[in-house]
Amino acid sequence: MNPLVRAEQAVLGAVFLDPSQLERLSPWLRPKHFHQPAHQALFASALALRERAHPGYGSPVGSVPVSWVADAVTEAGTRTRGVTASYAHQLVAACPRPEHAVVYGRMVLEGAIHRTVTEHAVRLHQAARADSVRGGTEETQLRADALAGVLADLARCWGSDARPVPPTAEPEPAPRATVVVDGDLHADEEFLLACLTARPDQLDAVVGWLRPSDFADPGHQQLYRALGALHHRGEPVDQLTVLWEVQRRGALASGTLDSERVLTVCDPLALGGSAEHFGEQVVAASLTRTAAETARRIRALADDAAIPAGRLIGHALHALGPLDEVRQRWHTARTGPVPGKPQPPGTARSLPARAEAARARSRSLRTSAPAPAAAPVPAASARTSRRSPA
Repeated sequence: MNPLVRAEQAVLGAVFLDPSQLERLSPWLRPKHFHQPAHQALFASALALRERAHPGYGSPVGSVPVSWVADAVTEAGTRTRGVTASYAHQLVAACPRPEHAVVYGRMVLEGAIHRTVTEHAVRLHQAARADSVRGGTEETQLRADALAGVLADLARCWGSDARPVPPTAEPEPAPRATVVVDGDLHADEEFLLACLTARPDQLDAVVGWLRPSDFADPGHQQLYRALGALHHRGEPVDQLTVLWEVQRRGALASGTLDSERVLTVCDPLALGGSAEHFGEQVVAASLTRTAAETARRIRALADDAAIPAGRLIGHALHALGPLDEVRQRWHTARTGPVPGKPQPPGTARSLPARAEAARARSRSLRTSAPAPAAAPVPAASARTSRRSPA
């Protein structure tokens, strides 16, 4: 028999043999923590009888009246089907030592924590998948907040601190199919890169919140790194300089990109596009993609029964870290810095986010020579007219 089922039976058997054990269990153990519906009903019934001051509640061990068990079974029958007096006697027989009820209860609670974390991770994954299809982020963020709140509640119930704890050896997530970039997202990424190539000054508006990892296509990640590095060093930005930078970074040799694709993506005819608009779309897609990956990681942790409950909560909170980081950048892209987090004095390039963005692009220092302005080119591209925001 499953150890968790045995633990649930032992808790109920201890309560039937020694009703006073409810005083030690009720402050933190709830009927919802039991996995079996019949066990939920029986524990809830015992709590209800205690609240009604049942005569058998205060009886010492060994002299508990039969009415205590019989009335609990009758009460449970009003909550669910299948609860019989014979099963209640099986529960009594399944309890090794009534005085160990607290230990058995902790086993039940630990199983509930694993199960609850799994349920909310699944909901987060489903919300992320749905939002990625409809192009939103609202449901994903609601589910992420719900998961964080549940983890905090479980930590209080377990008696541990709700703080992130990195796992020493993270379990391998279940195998998944190769990610296929959505056609609209692929077009948004390409158009964003074309806008930044044609008008590299727009990089100043996005580098604080747009990261290479936000691009779903690995080739687009390399192109954004190359664009950012050139701009950061104050070097000219055009199709040829980007191609050269991509080659220097090994993207051509690795096969991530080829020369023809670089020249096609870095189309200078996208002069009229808004980098900020398409950057927001890219970050929004990154948010749902990160949420799905986070949900998979947390579910893999929750499925590992060898991880104690306290560590599971800490590991799950740690896994939410990357998602929180993307959410903060998405909020910054839409409305500016998150309220309640005042920025230190100084120029924009002195902010920690700017410094981290600069490190993500390049470790080289910007030269004193300013980047030359791109020559105006008529926005005659069909892609410009089709993809420009209204």
